[in-house]
Amino acid sequence: MEKARIIIIGHDPKKLGEVSGQIVDITKKIGTRYSGPVPLPTKKMRITTRKSPDGEGTETWERWEMRIHKRVIDVDADERSLRQIMRVQVPDQIHIEIELTK
Repeated sequence: MEKARIIIIGHDPKKLGEVSGQIVDITKKIGTRYSGPVPLPTKKMRITTRKSPDGEGTETWERWEMRIHKRVIDVDADERSLRQIMRVQVPDQIHIEIELTK
C-alpha cells in the first residue's frame, strides 16, 4: 500500500499544531492508519547587523532570529483520505508538502 508523507512547515508552532490536528482528525474519521505528528528539529536563522549606518559612534548591534518549525505525519494513502486532506484550510504562513511513497 502507498503511503503519503505530509511535511508541515511554518513559523508559528500553534498554527502547525492546529493544521496537524485537523489532518489527524480526518484520518481518524476515515479509519486509515497514521503516525505522527513528529516534531523535527527547529531551525534558527540568526542575523546580526550594526545599528549605526556610517560606522561612527558606539558599536551597537541588532540581533534578529527566525525559528522554522516542522512536523511530519505519515498516512496510508488511499484516495478518499488524500482528497479530504487536500481540503484542509491552511493559513498563509504554513507550507505543506505531500510525498507519495511505496
